[in-house]
Amino acid sequence: MKHLNPWAWVPSLYFAEGLPYVAVMTISLVLYKQLGLSNAEITFYTSWLYLPWVIKPLWSPFIDLVKTKRWWIVAMQLLIGASFGGVAFTLQTSFWLQATLCFFALMAFSSATHDIAADGYYMLELDDHEQAMFVGIRSTFYRFATIFGQGVLVMIAGNLQLIFRNASIKYSWSLMFYGVTGLFIALWLWHSYILPRPRADHGMNRVEARQLWSGICRMVVTFVTKMPWRQVVFGILFMLFYRMPEGLLVKVSTLFLVDSHAEGGLGLSPQEYGLVQGTVGVIGLTLGGILGGIAVSRKGLKYWLWPMVCAITLPDVVYVYMSYGLPSSLLVVNVCVFVEQFGYGFGFTAYMLYLIYYSQGEYKTSHYALCTAFMSLSMMIPGLFAGALQEWVGYRHFFIIVMVACALTFVVSAFLKIDADFGKKEKNEQKMVPDMDENGEE
Repeated sequence: MKHLNPWAWVPSLYFAEGLPYVAVMTISLVLYKQLGLSNAEITFYTSWLYLPWVIKPLWSPFIDLVKTKRWWIVAMQLLIGASFGGVAFTLQTSFWLQATLCFFALMAFSSATHDIAADGYYMLELDDHEQAMFVGIRSTFYRFATIFGQGVLVMIAGNLQLIFRNASIKYSWSLMFYGVTGLFIALWLWHSYILPRPRADHGMNRVEARQLWSGICRMVVTFVTKMPWRQVVFGILFMLFYRMPEGLLVKVSTLFLVDSHAEGGLGLSPQEYGLVQGTVGVIGLTLGGILGGIAVSRKGLKYWLWPMVCAITLPDVVYVYMSYGLPSSLLVVNVCVFVEQFGYGFGFTAYMLYLIYYSQGEYKTSHYALCTAFMSLSMMIPGLFAGALQEWVGYRHFFIIVMVACALTFVVSAFLKIDADFGKKEKNEQKMVPDMDENGEE
């Protein structure tokens, strides 16, 4: 088969990878808030949806054993499309909460599996040169999916509520999800037709399977023995607690932006939220990540560690300001969110680079997958109780608690040991900052 131009499938593949993640992690928050759930319920239910990404390394070998990467991509896109349709169909039923949570859970599982298959397929179909050339393209279109999901889709839902004034909020959201269902069916049809069939893309035989499982056992053992035990302990603590403030903040900040003034929030409409968080915020996050990568490539991770620790923590103070000041100016809110997201993007670079640093050596791909599992766990656990904590103390005191929690980030960073040359371009020509979404998933 003639080699197909990667432009035909790489952009659409990574757009399809990013959109369900955004739907599960962000759109669901706005949806449930508008439907009247409490903050404690929203954060508890939606934080459990991180679980597929936490345990993703456990079933990634199964993707290698059964069928092909291409088959898994196409099958998961069909399931994701069905999940969007399920949310749309059940929103107007009497059991809408249970049903939509089930379909969001199916979407999360399918999306995490799709991530595994898509990244594996990317490496099988493209040679080293093409992988390097298109790594920026895949990242860009993942970002487009983020802006489209958090920004455009939320705005569409809000505009539909204005158009159909006599209809329920559920009806407007259903129409939006039906539209996304159609989009994903189109992506499924396109990739079913266009994706090449690499010769190396095949399932494993029994001998290969035994070798794989034996390798998994060795991989786990080497993960906890690759460094002196103190460095291993401090490294895992860093993975778990570096983002602790963000784990508390990320879901509650969204709810704060859309909550009513009576409840202590800013009362943004879906259209305003789509602009503030889904567009301006994502732009700030992206710019921060880009500048963080450039900075590290010149001076190394060790040099920039503490500036990045400050960047990922101190800008959170803008939420303390907004909770007390409740600014009515959309410009002020945009500036505050941009500053926080820019700092997060810049500071998050250090986190991702440390995962790469820890994963060096044998089994680096598998070790990196385990590191990202710890990363997802670091967001899942705080999110489970963040909403309940906010309801107990209020938005103002909650954001102060987030600032106090920033001390954990400084503490776990203080015990890291990093090669002074790690990350410098002249010392390491490999790509140092992997593609990631706003929550750090590669």
